[in-house]
Parts: sequence; structure tokens; C-alpha cells
Amino acid sequence: MACLEFIMSCRLQSSHASHSAFKEECSALCLADGNAAFAAGNYDSAINLYSAVINVNSPSDAVFANRSKAKLGKMLWTEALLDAQKVIQLNPSSHIGYELKLAALQGAQRYDEAIAAFRIMFAKLESAHDVEIQNLRKQYASPSESEGDIQRAINEQLDTAPLRLLNTATGLLCDRAAQISAFKTSTDHNELWLSLSMKRTDLRIEHITEVVAIYFRCVMLSHRWEGEEPLLRHIQDKTVYRLNSPGGIVKLQKFCEIARDAGYRWAWSDTCCIDKSSNVELQQSLNSMFVWYQHSALTIVYLSDVPPSSKSGALEMSEWNRRGWTFQELLASKVLIFYQKDWTPYLNDRSHNHKKSTAMMEELEVATGIDRQALVDFSPGMSGARERLQWASNRVTTVQEDIAYSLFGVFDVRLPVDYGEKKANALGRLLQEIVARSGDITALDWVGQSSEFNSCLPADITSYAAPPCALPSLFEDEIQTEISSLRKNTVAVDLASKLYAQLKSMSAPRFANRRLHLPCISFRVTEVKQRPGPAKEARFIYGVKADGLQDLLITTNETLIRFSRARPTRQTFFLVRPWDRRLLEQLDFADDARSVGDLSESRSQSDGSDEFPGGPHVEEDRHSRALRMMVHLGQPFGAFLLAQQRVGEYKRIASDHNIIAQLKVIASVDNMGVSSLEIL
Repeated sequence: MACLEFIMSCRLQSSHASHSAFKEECSALCLADGNAAFAAGNYDSAINLYSAVINVNSPSDAVFANRSKAKLGKMLWTEALLDAQKVIQLNPSSHIGYELKLAALQGAQRYDEAIAAFRIMFAKLESAHDVEIQNLRKQYASPSESEGDIQRAINEQLDTAPLRLLNTATGLLCDRAAQISAFKTSTDHNELWLSLSMKRTDLRIEHITEVVAIYFRCVMLSHRWEGEEPLLRHIQDKTVYRLNSPGGIVKLQKFCEIARDAGYRWAWSDTCCIDKSSNVELQQSLNSMFVWYQHSALTIVYLSDVPPSSKSGALEMSEWNRRGWTFQELLASKVLIFYQKDWTPYLNDRSHNHKKSTAMMEELEVATGIDRQALVDFSPGMSGARERLQWASNRVTTVQEDIAYSLFGVFDVRLPVDYGEKKANALGRLLQEIVARSGDITALDWVGQSSEFNSCLPADITSYAAPPCALPSLFEDEIQTEISSLRKNTVAVDLASKLYAQLKSMSAPRFANRRLHLPCISFRVTEVKQRPGPAKEARFIYGVKADGLQDLLITTNETLIRFSRARPTRQTFFLVRPWDRRLLEQLDFADDARSVGDLSESRSQSDGSDEFPGGPHVEEDRHSRALRMMVHLGQPFGAFLLAQQRVGEYKRIASDHNIIAQLKVIASVDNMGVSSLEIL
């Protein structure tokens, strides 16, 4: 190359005589060839040529900058950094040296220093007056902008995570501040921070969310408390892996090890990750626990009573299926793995999610009574409240109030936690919230003993063990036969329409301060007579008569006043049918579906003449719906026996059997009272 000859000549000239012009020409030629080589991606040649320029002459910062770029292209991070430092030395006011220093440090994975270099570079871009440099600044996100975006992602991620977590790498318990600090000093954070320096709005938020979510992934432990479990005070400021106290510490250590080996940084156990001496933290934890399990990356279930190498069926028999808190942990967790007593996977199934195992879900369905689909894809809330209460009815807790507190997340409610209030009160507050918020009165469908909280609620969750009473229903052709019969009675049609309008206007149930305002259809009791029953049983059997209803028998532990029309009593009793206004919607839907079919058929048979809306068909539809409702009301129904306490206040008389009542005559509406009764 001509440039190399110039280099030799330059060296000879410099050793015998000083010809600055000749050296300038030599440097310019080498610089041009170096730039051409760099542009062509020939970094080795570019480095040699830039080095020649530097050796021949006292170069400017631009030559060192070019050589630094060429070395960056060769991933010679340390050498590129030296040239970048030289650029800064020669031209400290320019941003270019810091830009090169940033690239070299980032390539060398010296992220803390790279961030410091970026801050200086950005400050110089910010203070520049040159328009071109000001435009260059727009390509970068400010440090405060990046930090703000990262912090928002952290807050969003930790909003559904436990307050305290065990660091599986160090074995230390970390509060929220320590978790965030660990992230902000991590390579993950620094890489993310630097990647955000270049504005990429299309990927920015998604990338931040992904990095933060992966870093803070948490593994939850689901287990039964046994013996002495390690509490917060036992592990605070200590390394879990170094503790050797007896009891549950071995379980905690093994849990953390499995989580760590699976690639997770954070783990949580209810034994030691809650400060139970803090009412505020305890309240927040118990109200948030379902959400924590729901958003965890993995739930590890430890079955201490399932021996190694167990066969299929051992999971079904585990006591874990009968504990209160494990109920919500099972339903909430999306990804779950069962471990046997020796910490090997159940059935040696080493898949990543046992909820995808048909065999295990079938075992759990048998053990819990919960449908497999609900086990896999459960959504918290009040839909199907009565069925969810039945699922929970066989669960037990060591602390009596926990039978209610462990269900807060299942029903998606947040309520105060007050240990010492007793089970009946805790369960009563939960059921009151369900009825008040959802308007669903199926939670009032139970048999057993009444609660002191409110007589319409059970004293114990076990009262929901029996499924709701399945009452017979009519086929559509039978319903139409009954409607046709009622339609012949003009008085019955008018009364049915009035009753339909009354029920349509009924408000939803209201439940607050232990007082239930229950919309219902009531029938006045005219006679209560005790009947003989088993001598050794502390139950009473009463024959009960009420206006408009067939006679029935009621068994209860309570002693009732006996009376009749001939021997009346001042205390008023009612047999009532709790009214759920959604029933009318179901009946209307059924009638609409049939009406559409009838209309289609009639149009196909018509002569093509049109009928105006609002004509006789509308009135006929109203009557049809009212009569359909009457037929439905004529079927057997679950009733409550209410006894008046004070004027306008009633108490439900509990029974250990469902009270099934039925109208004497479908068309008899006179004996029905429609109102909301206040029940204590």
C-alpha cells in the first residue's frame, strides 16, 4: 500500500529531518485509508492505520475516537476503553469520549461504571448549544425517565407479591426495601437500565415488564404446620441455610434449596415471612394471600404424610386436603408441584406443573369434591357461592377464626381480621359480605345450628356440607298444561299479574350490621303442635300448618310455642319463601325463548299480514310470564320458619333438615304476603 511506504518515509524523515508538511500528508493518507477500512468492517487494518497516524504525528481526539470505535468492533473492550479515556483527556467538554467509554464498559459488563459514564455523557448533551448535538440528545432517554419507568414496573410487580421474601441465594429474609435494593444493584437491573438509554418506544414497556417480572418471580410454600415451625424472629438477620435448630427449619431449608435450584431468587413461607406481631402487616397479609399464590411463579406443596415412592391414591388421602388455608392455596395457584416426605416429586412426575396431570387432578377431585376444571382454572369471586361454601365445609383450622379468614381470597373480599372474635362472628361477617355484595341468597341454604351473628346464617361451616336440596321440576309440556288451565280462570290471571308486578319491583336483599332485610313470600303459620319423636334425641318434631300451604313437619333443637286457631298466641310465626329476583329473569328468558319459536311458527303459517308492536301479543306475553311464574311458585320450595321477636323483627328457627313446603292450590294468591322482613 502507498500508505505503508509513506509510513516508512515518515519515520526516516522524522529521524533525519523535520518536515512537518510531509508528516501531515502521511497522516492524512493513513487516516483516509483507516476510515475506508473501518467503513468496510476491516477493523484490524483500521486499527493499524489509526495507530500509524498516532505514532507519526500528534493526533487529535478524533483519531483516538476512530481507533476506539474500531476496537469496539473487534470487542477489544479494555483497549477501546483506553482510547476513550484519551479522547476525554484531549477533549473533556465533548460527549464523544463518554459515549465511547459507555460502549466499552457496557461490552465489558462493567455496568456500574457504564451507568456513571452515561450520566456524564447525557449531561453534556443536555448542556450543548449546538443544534445537531441537541437533536442527538433526543435519541436517548434521561436517567430519571428510565428510573421512573423501571420503578413503576417494580411497583406493579410487587403489588401482587408478599411483603417479605427469602432470598434463595443468600438465605436471608428481605423486606420490600431490601428486595428492591437487591434488584437495583443486580446485573439484571443495570443491563435493563442501559438498554433503556436508547429510546425504543415499541419495545420499552414490554421489555421492562419482562425483566422485572423474571427477576421477582416468587415460589410459595403450601404445607401443614407441624410441631415447632420457624417464625420470623427465628430467622431474621440470619442465614436460613446455616440454622440447625430442630423442627421445621429443615423443611424451610429444603424448600428454599429446591426453589433456588429451579432458578428462582425468591421464596415465601407463611411460617416465617409474616410479622404476626404487627396487626397492620397481619391484616394485609391475610387479605392478600390468595393474590400472592395466584400470581406466584410456582407453588411447592409439601406432603409430609405421603411416604417416598407412594402409588397413585396417596395424594387423595393426605391431610393437606382437609386444612383450611391449603384450600385457597390449591385454588389460587396456577403452577403447582407436589413433593413427598423425602422431597421427591409425587409419582416421580418431574413435569413443570402438576395441575396439568390428569391423574393428580382426578385424585384431588375425589378428595376435595371440587370439579377438575375448577381446580385448574379457578376464578375468585362470589359466583356460585353456595357450591364454594360446600367445598370448604370439610376443612379445619387450628385457630377457629381462620375457617373464615382463609376464605376471604376465594370470595374476593377484604375484611378486618380480629383474632379472638370467635368462629361464628368471623364466618358471619364473611357470609354477610357475600349476601350484601352479590345479592345471592343461596348462602342462606343450610341445615344445622343458627349463628349468634344472625339467625339466618349457620354457626359452623359444616352446615354447608350437604348439597342444596334438589327439588323436582316440571317439563315444558307440563308447564304449558298448567298455564292453559290457569288461563281459563280470569281472576287467577289478574292475581298472577299483580303478584308478578309486586315481585318484579322487589329490591335485592340488604345485609348490614347483623340485620338481614330479606325479600320473601310469606305464609302465616296458624298451628304448631309437637309430635312424638325418639326419646333419647334432644330434638323436637312439630307439625306446622300455614295459610295456603300443605301441612308439614319440622325438626329442630329449639322449643317452640304450641298454638292453634283455637288456642292462638301473641307471637307471630311465618313460613317464608326467600325471594331471589333473578328467578324472574330466568323465567322471562324461558318464556322469551318459547315466544320466539311460537312467533316464527305463526309467521310461517300466516297470510303475510303484519301486526303492530304493542298489540295484543304484548299483553298476552305479560300474562304468559305471570302464569309461568305462578306454575313455578306452585312447585315445592325450600322454606324458612320465622318467629317474631319484636314488632317488625324476626328470628329464623334452625332445622337439621331442609324444610320443604308447597302451595295447596297454585291459583291461590290471597294467602301470600310479599315484603322484606328484617331478620336478626
